Amino acid sequence: MNLKTSFDGLHLNNPLMPAAGPLVGDAEKLLFLKEAGCGAIVTKTISTKDAHIPKPCIYGDREFIMNSELWSEYPKEKWIHEFLPEFVAKNDGRPLIVSVGYSKEDMIVLIPLLDRFADAFEVSTHYVGTDLSVISETVRTIRSLTKKPIYMKISPHIPNPSGFAKAIKDSGANGVVAVNSLGPTMKIDIMSRSIQYGNDKGFVWTSGPVIKNLALATVYQIKQAEPSLTVIGVGGIATADDVIEFLLAGASAVQMLSAALLKGKQLYAKIIEDLPKALEKYGFSSIEEVIKTGLKNTVKYESSLPTLIVDKCTRCMLCVRVCPYFAIDMKDVITFNPEKCFQCGLCATKCPTKAIVIK
Repeated sequence: MNLKTSFDGLHLNNPLMPAAGPLVGDAEKLLFLKEAGCGAIVTKTISTKDAHIPKPCIYGDREFIMNSELWSEYPKEKWIHEFLPEFVAKNDGRPLIVSVGYSKEDMIVLIPLLDRFADAFEVSTHYVGTDLSVISETVRTIRSLTKKPIYMKISPHIPNPSGFAKAIKDSGANGVVAVNSLGPTMKIDIMSRSIQYGNDKGFVWTSGPVIKNLALATVYQIKQAEPSLTVIGVGGIATADDVIEFLLAGASAVQMLSAALLKGKQLYAKIIEDLPKALEKYGFSSIEEVIKTGLKNTVKYESSLPTLIVDKCTRCMLCVRVCPYFAIDMKDVITFNPEKCFQCGLCATKCPTKAIVIK
């Protein structure tokens, strides 16, 4: 099974790479992810000043991570003289994407120092606001300083992803990384009446499987608006199936971090191992075929009444409890009232045994 993907002169043996964050914060971590088999490697975001990070800074729940970790806690000199030379010396040719932030003034300092290590640059826009003219000027500045591919990382607070994509394309960027963490968000501890995880203002940023559908929609919106841009999907990836969904939505590769914090660092190798089986399951012969396939919009405005597969029903009554139209009753079996049923589909998606079907 061919897992390779290529874009903007970068050649990846598979589409999975880490996202900028704690798992890529020094040479040891970068080399671990290389050995895990990631198709490309991304550094933690490097800025002109090292971050002062509150502790504790990472909260993990079942479906999400909350963090207030900011960018790299190490100064740029540590990256330039230690981490990046060590990684490059032991790398086997897979692309290294150096993440940098944040302002035009930061880029003027950072890009010349980091260009010799980078195969491409990822640029975080997390703390630069929503003014597209400012973001465009940052792109133009970077483009004047490097010939390497530039990928601008969009944050969910950007109100117009299509406009963002056009602005950065016109300014010289090669693509978009979509999306960054969602925020600001908040974690409250009721017993202590306090904010236990947060920055000096009490806020954290949320990532992981909980933001997957938002990330998918942003990837799709950007690719529909600007087909010539490369899109790297990130936000909620936790399985091989998730990778395929992002590729169908318009991504050429993907990044993952939060799911590895929730489930363990071995998840990178597992997803890469699972990809061939997942591709075969859905009738694909390669990653490239998935990317070229795209999505069909099959929206319709008429459906059918749900039907029950009696042998699968465990009589748990969940469908009765959740139906917002009061259209489901338990008689001898689960029954659907055709006069009340809105054909919304909720019962079919919530049924734990898939006993309810809507054709």
